[in-house]
Amino acid sequence: MKVLRDLFKDYRFALSFCVLVVLVIMALLSFFSPYDPTLWGVAPRDLEPSWEHWLGTDSNGQDIFWQATFAVRNSLIISLIAGLVSRLIAIIVGMIAGYRGGTTDRVLMFISDSLLVIPLFLIMVMLSMLVRQYMNLAVLGLMLSIFGWAWDARLIRSVILSLREREFTQTAILSGTGTLRMVLNEYMPFAMPLIFSTLINNMSWAIGLEITLAILGLVNMSIPTLGTMLNWAITYQAILLMRWWWIGTPVVLSVLLFIALYWMSVSISEYLDPRTRIQRVGTQ
Repeated sequence: MKVLRDLFKDYRFALSFCVLVVLVIMALLSFFSPYDPTLWGVAPRDLEPSWEHWLGTDSNGQDIFWQATFAVRNSLIISLIAGLVSRLIAIIVGMIAGYRGGTTDRVLMFISDSLLVIPLFLIMVMLSMLVRQYMNLAVLGLMLSIFGWAWDARLIRSVILSLREREFTQTAILSGTGTLRMVLNEYMPFAMPLIFSTLINNMSWAIGLEITLAILGLVNMSIPTLGTMLNWAITYQAILLMRWWWIGTPVVLSVLLFIALYWMSVSISEYLDPRTRIQRVGTQ
């Protein structure tokens, strides 16, 4: 509870937390939707917002509010899969490379650097075209996670390299501490701020890339996400036809999600950093 009280003293965390709670509640409402999100023509087409259809309807005959609940839920699922799997890979690679050093470090960093220098977007486009018929939330999330760990693994490695040279490491080795216990008990607490920060940042990156791929039509368009909602709105020229409720819904939700994740990442990262926490919490 004390941790939450300290975090809520930062307006960025408080606002981002409230926004994310609203979005999560919105995502949970999708389980109570009266409409099947994959069916067209379940509602009158192109209606403006009203009491019956809070955010109006689109040209596919779908209720925009209920589509948005599915879109938020699916986008969050994709980002969580991409973020968690890529964090697992980044932690394993970064800590092994930093702790073992030598040939192991060079091989792992060669793989990491290779992923950093390749034209990632073009690779993602080609892969999406190849697996488009099999594309679902899990496949897209895993595909994003494969390319989302390289830079963060290098950052974690740099932290471990620094910790390996400190006196407590030599003391732990001389006392017979095993590698696994060393990493989990001694190194992990120092790496946690970076891990949390990169997790949330990677979620934002995954959502942004999903939206980009969806606008290009390279994902399964029958699965509602923030990206597919934008694609359909652009396809039916919602901007030119002044159907602001259609194009505005996914745009506003995406902006809120990006800002909330960014502020939460910065706030948690600063709180978990002992020096920043003393400066921020200690003076309040």
